[in-house]
Amino acid sequence: MAITRIQPLSAHLQPCAAPSDPAEKQVYTVWMKSLVFNGHGCTIYGQDGRVAYRVDNYACSRSREVYVMDSDGKTLIKLLKKNFGVFKTWKGYSYRHGPAGLEQENSKPWFSVQKAHRILKKGRQYSSRAVVTVCMSGKVYKIDGVSHKSEYRITAADGEVVAETKRKKTASGVVLGEDVLSLTVGPAADRLLVVGLVVLCGLPNRCI
Repeated sequence: MAITRIQPLSAHLQPCAAPSDPAEKQVYTVWMKSLVFNGHGCTIYGQDGRVAYRVDNYACSRSREVYVMDSDGKTLIKLLKKNFGVFKTWKGYSYRHGPAGLEQENSKPWFSVQKAHRILKKGRQYSSRAVVTVCMSGKVYKIDGVSHKSEYRITAADGEVVAETKRKKTASGVVLGEDVLSLTVGPAADRLLVVGLVVLCGLPNRCI
């Protein structure tokens, strides 16, 4: 039986409380650690300091199958890695909960993510891009960032920034480690979709 250890949110990770207004940007704290003892995953805290989303992988790191859950452990998204020759694609499947509390996976993928081949060299850094296709609506997003770094942006087809992550800073301006990120989500963005994409961005370089 797995032993679960709940990690308290330290004061330097505690974000300032703010009204949860859908018309405002929302800021989350992403901690690339699992709540499960000796597990792999990440934990996403809301502006109130409470756990909003979590990923707990009981098996090995860099799994081909990852589940995004809410704070109660209910599955919201399943992420599956698909290999097509040299192409590597992740597909996200949403879950819905029936009246009996059972989880039922939607048969069709909600979105897919494929890393583009083009890599642009900027100085000594390499910028990479991934293309996100929302299968249900046909919307396309792009993820632009620096390989092996924590900062990247998710943009819509018109170039509007939907969400972005950066290394988190304390109130005094001290930059925290690369495993503690600040996630800013725009008011019009689908927050669950953004969370799924953030988890996917962490898979190649993190222990999820």
